[in-house]
Amino acid sequence: MPDDEFSLIEQYFSGLDAGGSVELGVGDDCAILRLETGERLVTSVDTQVDGVHFPPGTPPQHVAFRAVSAAVSDLAAMGARPLGMTLAVTLPQADAAWLALFREGLAAAVSEYSLPLVGGDTTRGPLCLSVQVMGAVPVGKAIKRSGAQVGDTLCVSGYLGDGAGGLAVLEGRWQPGHPHAAYLEQRFYRPRARVALGRQLRDYATAAIDVSDGLLADIGHMAAASGVGVRLEPDSVPLSAALLSHDNKDTALRWALAGGDDYELCFCLPGGHEPPAGAACIGEVVAGEGVDCGDDIDIVSGYQHFSASAPR
Repeated sequence: MPDDEFSLIEQYFSGLDAGGSVELGVGDDCAILRLETGERLVTSVDTQVDGVHFPPGTPPQHVAFRAVSAAVSDLAAMGARPLGMTLAVTLPQADAAWLALFREGLAAAVSEYSLPLVGGDTTRGPLCLSVQVMGAVPVGKAIKRSGAQVGDTLCVSGYLGDGAGGLAVLEGRWQPGHPHAAYLEQRFYRPRARVALGRQLRDYATAAIDVSDGLLADIGHMAAASGVGVRLEPDSVPLSAALLSHDNKDTALRWALAGGDDYELCFCLPGGHEPPAGAACIGEVVAGEGVDCGDDIDIVSGYQHFSASAPR
């Protein structure tokens, strides 16, 4: 077991900083990353807290991978290529077995996203991770939330609701059959940020946001930033076979619209553009404000950290 912070860093967090964009990695006061000519730096940070963002007792390799994916999803939404990340982790104790599995998950995320770990910090306290990610986009090509135009088509990648469904399985609130349960647990534990899709979309999408707090909430953020309204067609929201196996379709739809933790991309396309493979049209951008999803939908808009009304 490491006997001080620097030994812990050396043993479990070093050696993950190799990458083409890294000029100087772990070991100095700061890392140095390279940008290509004509690029701009984009950066974001995401925090994951034990018992808030993942259930207590979550296997450490999943804690690590999930935290990185959640942060990288913000890069994906802007069409950025990953450059590097830093990690600040607070640990209750320096448990060697736990840390070995945690490093395994980190290494998997570094490989998955070509995202070197170039620095960070460790301290003692309740389990908490803050991942700062850095990426690059060509000048003028970043996809912002604020670009949606009236007449655009609203689209989303993948399936929605699997994150909330997976959490329900892990917390024992739902018991689907084994294949579906395993799929949903994996979707919660190991979400995949849509980096390749984001880079594809930057040539023609007018706006984008990652679906982390819930579809309705995130569409609302995009609509507000763009000064438009959105008309959503709930029946067009794509649901997985696993989620559709739930005997209450209203619950499945509620998870898809407000559950969050899917880390898919919601984006707007101008007229004449078909959605890319694996994405679906779910509505349109209209004049006005807010999100209209029909008179029959009455759902909390999404997860809010300082509200007791998070959807479950």
